[in-house]
Amino acid sequence: MKRVGLVLILLAGAWGWYERQALADFPGILSAYSAKEYCSCRYVMNFDPRYCRGYVQQYLPLSRLDEDAQQRLISAEGLGVISQAQWQGPHVGCRLLP
Repeated sequence: MKRVGLVLILLAGAWGWYERQALADFPGILSAYSAKEYCSCRYVMNFDPRYCRGYVQQYLPLSRLDEDAQQRLISAEGLGVISQAQWQGPHVGCRLLP
């Protein structure tokens, strides 16, 4: 029984090492997706804030989702990573800020 547990731990560790880049990138995906999609929902599609908050809601909750309507800037924080998206204009739409 101990051998089976040890083998499972070794396999999980090997899988984690193999997928290390994807696992490292994952925390940024939640905030980046939420900021970009919320921005597009609000300023490209012109939906109201309540609808857009529901639209970007994920299984993992955001710590923060802020909108600066004057600058058309969206800030989202999830899993410790903050991402921002801003409306660039009618021909470009929204883009993530560096």
